[in-house]
Amino acid sequence: MQTTKTYTALLCWLLPVLGLAQRIDNMVSFRQIDQPSFSRLHYDNDFFTGTDYYYTQGYMLELVKPSLQKNPLTKLLIKAKGNQIQYGLAFEHLGFTPTSIRSQTTLIGDRPFAAGLSLKTFSLSTDTLRRLRVSAGLSMGMMGPVALGNQIQTALHRLFNGVEPKGWQYQIHNDVILTYTLHYEKQLYAYRQALSISTTAQAQVGTYIDRLQTGIVVMAGRFNSPFGPMFAPCRLPLQLYIYAQPLVSVIGYDASLQGGLFNSSSPYVLSVHQLARITFQGNVGIVFRYKSLYLEYAESMLSREFSSGLSHRWGGVKLGASFGSLRTK
Repeated sequence: MQTTKTYTALLCWLLPVLGLAQRIDNMVSFRQIDQPSFSRLHYDNDFFTGTDYYYTQGYMLELVKPSLQKNPLTKLLIKAKGNQIQYGLAFEHLGFTPTSIRSQTTLIGDRPFAAGLSLKTFSLSTDTLRRLRVSAGLSMGMMGPVALGNQIQTALHRLFNGVEPKGWQYQIHNDVILTYTLHYEKQLYAYRQALSISTTAQAQVGTYIDRLQTGIVVMAGRFNSPFGPMFAPCRLPLQLYIYAQPLVSVIGYDASLQGGLFNSSSPYVLSVHQLARITFQGNVGIVFRYKSLYLEYAESMLSREFSSGLSHRWGGVKLGASFGSLRTK
């Protein structure tokens, strides 16, 4: 009885921050697809929450296949002990704007226009005995006009009769994206295939962002454990669950606010003194899975990232499909 009260209290504590995550995280446990091969499209837009500023749009297309282990970059990825490892590639594009896209002049004290595109090599490894996951990714790409943030946002606004965006001529200039991400998640408690509570920690270092992050993941509903073996005979063909992920981040550097590490010619950036060193984030979402099909809707909120900034909300949809059959080594 006491255990039930404890976890009920925990869920109640989470409810106020359910609207509170990092941008597109394909490696966290609640997005696990328990198949050796799958593809998935992630699409974020603040249109889902009725806003049009800051993180205004992002998308990722990922592919996971055993043959991607042959990618030589996977040797640089840290993995958990054990033999359950998935290997993948993901293409990601992110776009950022200030609070107004109607001005032809720089909005001092606001967020700079910025865009970035990258290709990420990643691995998802699970130690089923110790109930932990270690995921790692290496992202390489470019930020700046080469990422076509202006053209993509303009095309979308024209398509949906939106406001023609102005001010992209002041965006952060071209620079290199090279970022290493290491994600650790440990299951603390599980009740059958209905509840999972885990703790998570993540470190990112590179030319795009330097950040430490920690939080909790709660999953509730009907699902296969993301910490269990993919080939277990009791796997559920139909899964439906909700999740919550409150996070705290410590920020060292953010190129989308401060400009690139190597190119200092950007017309407008924020200073190091304007950066918010601690931010509060979170995710809430619902996932439906039936055999090879994956569907998800999520909403997120991020506290202000700089001293004169605002908090921000956005939504996202994820569509995926697995293919091939389960195999063991």
